[in-house]
This record gives sequence, C-alpha cells and structure tokens, in this order.
Amino acid sequence: MDKSTPLQIDNFLPYMRDVTRCEQSLHELNLMWRMIEASAKMNCPNEAKAILPTMAATREGFNRLEQELVTSLVREKVATVLAKIGAKAQYVIDIVVRNLYERTADVGFLATDRKLCEFVAGDTDDVAAIRYRLRAYRNKYTVYDEILLLDTKGNVLVQIDEESPVEGSVDPLIAQSLRTAGYVQTFRATDLRPSKKQALIYSQRMLHPQTGEVVGVLCLCFNFEEEMAGIFRSLREEEDRFNMLLLDGGNRVIASADRSWIDVGAVVPVNRDGSSRLMVYGGREYLVRTFSAAGYQGYMGPPGWQGQVMIPVEVAFTGEASHALDDLGADSAEGLLSHARSFCPPLFEIMTAADTIRRVVWNGQVMTAGQHGELQKLKTILEQIGETGSRSNELFSQSIRDLYQTVIGSNLNDAEFVSHLLVDLLDRNLYERSDDCRWWALTPELRLRLAEQELDLESTQQITAILDYINRLYTVYTRIFVYDRDGVIIASSRDGEGDASIVGTMLDAETLAQVTALRGEQNYHVSAFSSSQLYDGAPTYIYHAAIRDPHHDGMVVGGIGLVFDSTIEFSAMLQSCLAGKEAAHAFYIDRQGRIISSTDPARPVGSMLEIDPGLLKLPNGSGASRIVEHDGHYAVMGCTVSSGYREFKKTDGYVDDVLAVVFTYFGQVRQIAAKSRQEAIVDAGSGGHEFATFFVNGAMFAIDAEHAQQALPVQRISRVSIGGRSERVGIISLEQQGEEKRYAWVYDLGHLMRGTPSPMEAASQVIIVKHGDQMIGLLVEDLHGVPEFEAAQIVATPLANGAGGMLITQVIKANGGDLLIQVINIDYLFAVLSDPLAPNAPLLPDAAAVFEMRLAA
Repeated sequence: MDKSTPLQIDNFLPYMRDVTRCEQSLHELNLMWRMIEASAKMNCPNEAKAILPTMAATREGFNRLEQELVTSLVREKVATVLAKIGAKAQYVIDIVVRNLYERTADVGFLATDRKLCEFVAGDTDDVAAIRYRLRAYRNKYTVYDEILLLDTKGNVLVQIDEESPVEGSVDPLIAQSLRTAGYVQTFRATDLRPSKKQALIYSQRMLHPQTGEVVGVLCLCFNFEEEMAGIFRSLREEEDRFNMLLLDGGNRVIASADRSWIDVGAVVPVNRDGSSRLMVYGGREYLVRTFSAAGYQGYMGPPGWQGQVMIPVEVAFTGEASHALDDLGADSAEGLLSHARSFCPPLFEIMTAADTIRRVVWNGQVMTAGQHGELQKLKTILEQIGETGSRSNELFSQSIRDLYQTVIGSNLNDAEFVSHLLVDLLDRNLYERSDDCRWWALTPELRLRLAEQELDLESTQQITAILDYINRLYTVYTRIFVYDRDGVIIASSRDGEGDASIVGTMLDAETLAQVTALRGEQNYHVSAFSSSQLYDGAPTYIYHAAIRDPHHDGMVVGGIGLVFDSTIEFSAMLQSCLAGKEAAHAFYIDRQGRIISSTDPARPVGSMLEIDPGLLKLPNGSGASRIVEHDGHYAVMGCTVSSGYREFKKTDGYVDDVLAVVFTYFGQVRQIAAKSRQEAIVDAGSGGHEFATFFVNGAMFAIDAEHAQQALPVQRISRVSIGGRSERVGIISLEQQGEEKRYAWVYDLGHLMRGTPSPMEAASQVIIVKHGDQMIGLLVEDLHGVPEFEAAQIVATPLANGAGGMLITQVIKANGGDLLIQVINIDYLFAVLSDPLAPNAPLLPDAAAVFEMRLAA
C-alpha cells in the first residue's frame, strides 16, 4: 500500500464491524479515565497530588492510542486486502506475458518449416497433407485455435478451423507481416477470425526455400478466451468476492473473470501506485490493484496490457476470520510477537503504547503502597485505576491479538498463494517443453536425414544448422541434440561451446529403450531429474521424442533430446515470485523432499529439505500454510503440489509431482514464557504486605514495595562504557518535574542471575530500586503488579540461613501454592553490586534448592 496516500479511516470503518467495536470500547475506557481523574481532583486533591501527573499522562496516552490503534487496525486490514488482490493482478499479467513469449518463438520457427514454405511458394499443392501437418502442430501446441497460411495478396491457402471458413483477408497485419523480418503481434477485431470480436494473432512472413523471396504469411491464432478463462480459474477461491481483469493500454477490459459483473469493453479506473483510495465504477466503490508487465526474457507482451483485480469495499473485509495464533503454543506466539517491529511496525507501536499504559498503572500502585487511614479515598481511586487499567490491558491485548491475527493470517495466505503460483509457473513452462520435443521430432529434414542408411557430412551439418536455429529461438535449452536408432548422438546445437563435444557419444540404454518404445507422435519421454553429462554434470530434465521414418511412420529411426536449462529457469521462477524479499526462501522439491531448485545457498539442489512428511503426501493441486520454526527462526511456510497444465501431467500419462515450498522469516526463535507473563494472582488480599512483582527469565519475581520507586521505559537507558561489572548496561535519568537531574546505574537482573545478557525488548522495563540513600535500576522483562500477601503466604527458602547470603531468601506461595514468586533480597543485591571485589558470577547458586521447593509445594 502506498504509504504517501492518506488513509481515509471514515471511508472504511462502516465495513469493519470488529474495528468499530474496538473503537467504541476504547472511547468508553477513555471516558472512564477522565471520570477517575475528575473524581480524584474533587474528593482527595491533596492526597492525589502525587499521582495526578500519572493519571494525566494515562489520559493523554489514551487520546493518542485510541486513534493510533483504530488507524493501525484499519490500515493493516486495507493493506492485507490490497496485497492479496495485488498478487493476483500481478500474476494475471505476468503469466500472460510468459505464455505469449513462447508464441513469439513458435511463429518464428513454424514460418521456416520447409514443407509449409514449399506449399506457400507453389512448389507443392497437396492441401490435405498441409492441413494434416498444421493440425498435427495444433495437437502438440493446444493453445492455438486456428492456423492459416496466406499468399502475398491475402488469399487464404489453407486453414485448420473449417467451422469458420475464410477465403481471404484485407487486414493490414498481412502487409505489415510481409515487410517485417520478425513476428507481428495483433490483438483486435479481424476478418481472419470473423466469428470473434477480437483475436490475438502472431504472424510472420514466409520465404521461398531456395530463393529467399517473400511468398506468404503464417498466422498463429492464440486461443485467448480459453487461456484467460484457465488463468482466472486457477486463481479462483471458494467465495469469489473480487473480479480479475486483463486491460489494454486504454484501461479497457479485454478479458474478465466474470463478464456478468464487469464486461469486456468496459473502461475501468486503475490503481498502479497501490493507493488505498476507493474507486467508483458502476455506482459501487472498489479497492483496486493494477500491474503492468514486468517482462520475460526481454519480451514485454502486447503494448499497454495490464492485470487488474477489483473488490467491492462492502465485501472486502468480510469472510472467515484468521485463527493463525490458535494453532501456536502460547510461548511461540509470544516469541513471534516480539518481532513485531520488523514485520509489522503498526503492531509494534500499539504494543509499545500498551506497555506504557501498563507501566503507568504499575507506577501508581507503587507510589501508594503502604498508605492507609486518611488516604482511604485515594486507595479507592487507585482500585478504580487498577480495575480500569486491567480492562484497558485486556482490550489492548485483544486488539493487538486481532491485529496480529490479521497480519499473520495475511502472511499465511500469501505464502500459500505464492507456492501455488510457483507450481503453476513450473507446469506451464514444462508443458511447452513437451510440445517442443514432439513437434521438432516431425521436422521433415530430420526425418529424411535419419532415414538414410548412412549420414554424410552434409547431412550432419544440415541437422546441426537446424538445431542451432531452433536453439536461438528457444533460449530455455542449453542444447538440443539428435541421435540415431542406436543411440549415437549425431548432431547437437552449441556443440563444443565452452565444453567438450557430445557428438559421437552414446545415449544411455534406458532412455533409448523408452524413446524407441513410444507409440506415436503424441507421446514423449522425460528423463528423471538427475545429474547429466549433457548438462555439465548438473541435474535437469531432458525431453525426448522419437523421430520416425517419413515413409514408414511407425519405424523409429532416432530421437531428439532437449536439455532444459533447469538451474537458470527454475531459479528465475523462484526469484520472480519472491519479489525481492530478503527474509524469504523458496524451493522446488519432489515427493521425497529432495530439492530440485533452491534460493537458499545452504540447501543446494540434491539435498533434502526438512519438512513435515504429511505435506509430502498432499493431493495434487492442494496446498497448506502454517507457522513453523525453521533454522532457528520463526517462519510462515506455504506449500502446494503441482497438478499439471492443460493435458500436461493430467491426461498424457506423464507423472512427475513437484512441490513448491516458500518460507518467509520473521526473526530468531526466542524463549519467552507467555503463560507466566499473563499469570493472574487470585488470592491477593488487603491489609497484608505489599510487593512489587515483575518477570525475569519468564518467571515471576518480587521486591518489597517500599524499595520500588517507579518503572521507566527501557529506551531511556544511556549506554556508558567505563568498565565495571558486565551486568551493568548503562545509566538512566531519574529527572522529575521540579527536581534536579539525577542518574542511576542500570543492571541486567537476568544477567546477574544466570550469567548471560538479556535481550532488550519492547516490553522490557527498568525498575528503580532504593536502598537507604542508594538507587539503582534493574532491567526486567515485564511488569506485573503490586499485590498484597498475608504473612502465612511468605516462607523462607530451605537454604535461607546459609553462610554468605543469598539473592533469594523468601518465596511467596500464591494461588494456593500453584504459583511461587521468588522474593529478591535487596540487602544482598546492593551489597554485591557495591562490592568492587565481588566476582562477576551468577547470583543464583541456590537455583536447585528453589526448584526442589517448587516440586515440594
């Protein structure tokens, strides 16, 4: 989505019921905070003086957060829809261009077919034989619905579609083709296809085989309507709420997935810059995405063509909600959420704002800890603050989760869709290879020369010239070679270019047996994907077809082999669908998990991809997506199994299942205990001893509330490198309004306990702790609360009286003993930190004893 375009929130809110509910709840809580603040000012102005700035900050935070949260939810939902329809729009135009690129090569090759050229030149007159030859071509390349041969005056000499007879043509494409050396591309109404409103024709002039004189024109008519219907069908979903279109340069519809909705010929609004603005067509408001061709092998397709998808705004945000997080463990969800800054900045901003509110409430509880009697009114207000803070946190948490679900759900859909595109690209590309080998096996010169008892130098030179010409047109092959009935390679294109000659070498016996056993010209053989000396020892597919004696069609006299440039072509497919994403990898694998192509240098072709075995058994054409931990990173994985294209791999007997797998990474796996972070204390009473509670290493700890001063955001730490303990991470300003500036050293409490540094996350906090006249900051994972506990709930640890002191001397048994809260010994902590001779060693040598106590409890 174009970030420079202002997002018109009010245009989308009426169609986002969940966001509207969230906005209403935020507004109600905002009013509640205002009422609490007003109550404090009226009922206990003096007692509340210390917390009024905190309450004002809370109210201001709510004013800001209310708008930010709603804006972020709307923006993410709109971006999700635009990304989804954008991917489909780009695929529509890109797959059309890839398909039509093959047509430019086809017409260039067929226009030089010797038999066809001799017929157009008038050297032969067997119309039936020529029509049979053109239909044989059509049977291989099923994307054409008509092929015509015309003379220089536009008279039709032969055509294969007898249901739409054409005697001649005055279309300007004929004159243009006659004077153009290469192909001519035409899309419009034409008298060559009178039964169609528009036709896509690739034409090229034909030359006399001996004199080189221009004698006529070949026209290949692409079955445009059928092909576009197939593309649209492959992108359909169970509940289509959008329409897919192909547009010309004037933004006019030339193909529509649903013509009853938007018909061919309509002019529609376009959105090439990814703007979030709504566009009106036919009295309805739409979100729209439009893409021009990226090009393929330098070919850009017909000028101006564009892919577009339009979705009405009133249905854009309906449908089944994502439940991506429900399949994750709570700890994994929390760890993935910790990477929000990298994969969803709005989500990170909301999390930071929610942490601020939580810190405000915690500070208010700390400031009034231990106050009774005359301050009962203030205590009542604080209870309201705590209750409202809890409701606020619950709302923020749910809103964050909803946004998180939207983001992750979008990524899951995207990953599966990309994997679907990848296998579709592969099948479409390899379909053309199966066509090529079968047609080129019918080349008259190849059949005649191989039928000779002995091949002379002239014959092999002629075959080599033909193969070189073909290979220049069809650049996806590293070489094309021909072998005789004994499997001896007699000619090859590009032979000896940068490597040793293969002419004179033998085809392997198994492949030769498969080719000689082919029943007819519609059959072909593909080698298994494996290393081949014909491809410099790298693995690839080689496509084979039998060459038969022209006088005895059933007799195999040799074969043709096409060495597919799999390394380059497969890599280009994978990279094109990743669209430049750095934190992503894509693979083609077989049913055993062996890699066919890879964008990950650590996983080369031929190695195994670690993947759920269940995915390797998915039915053809089906896909799946899920969140996984891959290479120590959180990743969204999409996987789809190939299902073939047209008759290829569907009805032609060829079986070779390929899976496309896509990983999009969101950051390293982090061990964060989400359950303890959400732990509620259900038996905290009143009138007991108050403790400030927080989290370190995923566990809950506490300090006596009288030592806790306040919590500050981790972003306020200033790094200072002057030696000292390795646990000291910097200093923090304690500046308060009306006071002179003071600083305190900040120590990583987790590092002090276990001996390794703690990561500084968005939720990390610095607790200012006072002991006598000294103050320090303690870096902790997150804040919890300031509950009260009865004396009976506070017990000494088994080794509390041991010599030398300990960091943990008491444990609070909360929730009936199900939750053990370790109490930090502040005296011991300050003694260690203030002793310059104290070793930099973990301060929890009694961890085993604490653990045993947990078990005993």
